[in-house]
Amino acid sequence: MLELRRGDAVSLTPRVAALLVIPPLTWAGNAVVGRMFAASVPPLQLNALRWLGALAILLPLGWRVLSTASRRAEIRVRWPALALLGALGVGAYNSLQYLALQTSTPINVTLIASSVPVWMLFIGILFYREPARRAQWIGAILSALGVFTVMLRGDLAQLAGLRFVPGDGWMLLAAVSWAFYSWQLARPPASLQGPNRPAWTWADFLLLQVLFGLLWSGMAAGAESWLLPREIEWSSGLGWAIVFLAVGPSVLAYRCWGAGVAAAGPATAAFFANLTPLFAGLLSVTLLGETPRLYHAAAFALIVAGIVVSSRR
Repeated sequence: MLELRRGDAVSLTPRVAALLVIPPLTWAGNAVVGRMFAASVPPLQLNALRWLGALAILLPLGWRVLSTASRRAEIRVRWPALALLGALGVGAYNSLQYLALQTSTPINVTLIASSVPVWMLFIGILFYREPARRAQWIGAILSALGVFTVMLRGDLAQLAGLRFVPGDGWMLLAAVSWAFYSWQLARPPASLQGPNRPAWTWADFLLLQVLFGLLWSGMAAGAESWLLPREIEWSSGLGWAIVFLAVGPSVLAYRCWGAGVAAAGPATAAFFANLTPLFAGLLSVTLLGETPRLYHAAAFALIVAGIVVSSRR
């Protein structure tokens, strides 16, 4: 995977900006498509189908990571770390997001997902002994207010009889899962650090995560089919939707994000990630007829303000 080394020049050219715009656009599309086909395919089965499609794309790019006995031995030594990454990033996060879209809107889901930096702050303190600065606490409070604005639908009077939409709760769990996944990437075990890490390309590494993630998502989809049997309503639209989910949010976004972060740095990239709710709002209006509300803009402003404040040195 690409990394920004200390001392590298940070340059935001039109090409780099385009690389960083593509991921939030496809992530917003992921939320809208998940909502559009919520009634056609069960959420856990949709997640499994998405990553099966991504696997078909990645195998021609990263098959060499499985090609020899020595390379398979590299995987066996590191399978616990890879299994955890697959469970968090491919299995749990995406499954929970599609569960959320059964009852919540793409705008709400993407706004709640923007609170990931807040959860990363708390998880860093609790599990990774990473102390937080005062600015980070202020940023966490602002972002949390943004999430509550979404969940209260912008009406404080709802506090008296607050009833959470189930999807909002699922998305909060998804955000926590992604925060843990991000920390595992930032603080990997010794077997995936420095000279101990094999010479894997981005496609190799993503392929391995998908393979392990499919074990988890496949079991979850099987349990869903057994416990809550529901037929998939196949159509050409659903087929094209799965193709989009496999290509866009799963492979293209990951590749563009890695290249963009390497060129512009993670701090700059973080602001582009928060374009996702804006794109989700525009796509929802166009494709679903859902009109953004004033509280969505207020929540977006609070979440972005929180991230800006917490990222200041």
